[in-house]
Amino acid sequence: MLYRHFGKPIFFKMDPEKAHHLVIGGLNKAAWVPGGSAGMRLMYGVPETADMAVDLFGLHFPTPVGLAAGLDKNAEAVGGFSSIGFGFMEVGTVTPKSQPGNDSPRLFRLLPDEALINRMGFNNEGADAMAERLKGLKKRRIPVAVNIGRNKVTPNESAHEDYRQCIRTLYPYGDFFVVNISSPNTPDLRSLQHGSELAHLLAEVKEEMELQRKKSGTAKSLLVKIAPDVSDSELEYMVHTLSEAGVDGVIATNTTLSREGLKSEKAGETGGLSGKPLRDRSTEIIRSIYRQTGGRLPIIGSGGIFTSQDAYDKIRAGASLVEIYTALIYEGPEVNRRLHAGLRQLLRRDGFRHISEAVGADHH
Repeated sequence: MLYRHFGKPIFFKMDPEKAHHLVIGGLNKAAWVPGGSAGMRLMYGVPETADMAVDLFGLHFPTPVGLAAGLDKNAEAVGGFSSIGFGFMEVGTVTPKSQPGNDSPRLFRLLPDEALINRMGFNNEGADAMAERLKGLKKRRIPVAVNIGRNKVTPNESAHEDYRQCIRTLYPYGDFFVVNISSPNTPDLRSLQHGSELAHLLAEVKEEMELQRKKSGTAKSLLVKIAPDVSDSELEYMVHTLSEAGVDGVIATNTTLSREGLKSEKAGETGGLSGKPLRDRSTEIIRSIYRQTGGRLPIIGSGGIFTSQDAYDKIRAGASLVEIYTALIYEGPEVNRRLHAGLRQLLRRDGFRHISEAVGADHH
């Protein structure tokens, strides 16, 4: 209630991007203040329970709800986000070299639709800066995934070099890695999802992951984040290519270019749409991937999760973990406790003793 009555009215009067920077800065500072992290955990933390903890990708996730990429682009507030009830988080998208992103304004709230449109364009400080930040974190409470992309000026035929450079720089510091080929805000990036380009990119990235595994002696998982704006045949080919390449999982989905059913006057803004309007489409994609792979390719479900039922629908469709982004902005940090408590109730209602039993239940 604290966020809804006090924080949200203040933040929502501000420019969305200024509010975003204020939150990131605040979480960063709070984590470094003596007692700050403990205070945040007391207010917003989610105690680990045996029925909700997940072991996947060789990692332990204290809860199945994580923070999607795009909010903490430079790994500035890992300590803060780790203290407000998330079971894992993505940082990034990060590119090899720093870049300013697209011109402002580039982030818009669609209040009637409980959605956001962003055309940020991978604005970030670069892989070296992120490596320094992650290196400085002495202890992590939750797994941290590094979401990697290519620089805007890099042509697609050389994209693999950017992804490989990100992995080389950040391999010691990420718990797992996510290849972002689905943002709509970097020109031509989404074409890397299709045809021989996808197979070539994944072969290069997998080769670099293997080189770093041998160098470090530690194996880390590689996931790919896909777009919701694909046809059934495109999705089928994409999933086949991901499976053949031997990636460890998929994140479904990134933001959408669709504007179907929107009420907001800002619906005409270009960029990727996130939030409630994306919910059903991302769940459909999850269901299709699970069906095609027989549940053998782990899925992280992302898109439009605001309630425990939203999260549960994605889990029953085939997601082993889920992520939120827009709900955190609209609902505040209290959302994690509500999701966790609601998911536990839904598990008990359906007779499941552990959340893993609900994964893909709609298919059985």
